[in-house]
Amino acid sequence: MILNLFRKNPSSDAVYAIYTAIVAQSRQPVFYADWGIPDTVTGRFDMISLHLSLLFRRLRAEKSAAEFSQALFDLFFKDMDNSLRELGAGDMAVPKKVRKMSEIFYGLMTSLNEAMDRGDRPGVESVLRRNVYAEAESVHAPQLAAYLFAQSDSLAAQALTDIVGGRLDMAAAA
Repeated sequence: MILNLFRKNPSSDAVYAIYTAIVAQSRQPVFYADWGIPDTVTGRFDMISLHLSLLFRRLRAEKSAAEFSQALFDLFFKDMDNSLRELGAGDMAVPKKVRKMSEIFYGLMTSLNEAMDRGDRPGVESVLRRNVYAEAESVHAPQLAAYLFAQSDSLAAQALTDIVGGRLDMAAAA
């Protein structure tokens, strides 16, 4: 029984691999240098949130992926907690900031899902202008919206066993 505490969980390796792939996808220079995403902590959080939203959108109908999705969600916010601490946020401030980040994430994911479920590109562009570009120039919102629809289609075509096995195929932004 106690030995279970020291065993490596293979599913945690898959969750970590998927999260690492999402972060790498979100850090493509094209988003920041060419598409006008602010290259800030907030901008990077937004890009990770967008990519995770797409993946959660793919996994939401898969009952067998619920545990995987929860583990991925937990890892995301554990990473955000650690990042805030590394940036110097005090122990008392971190929970409040993480709670605010989770509200922002849920709002973005909900709005994005609603517009994408309708196939509403102008609606997705509006979500991006409000949530991602905020005060920055948003002439690239149509380009980012097209990218999100293409990534969503790509994720829909990927086998669930591959995703929960730690393999994620996402095309580079162009």
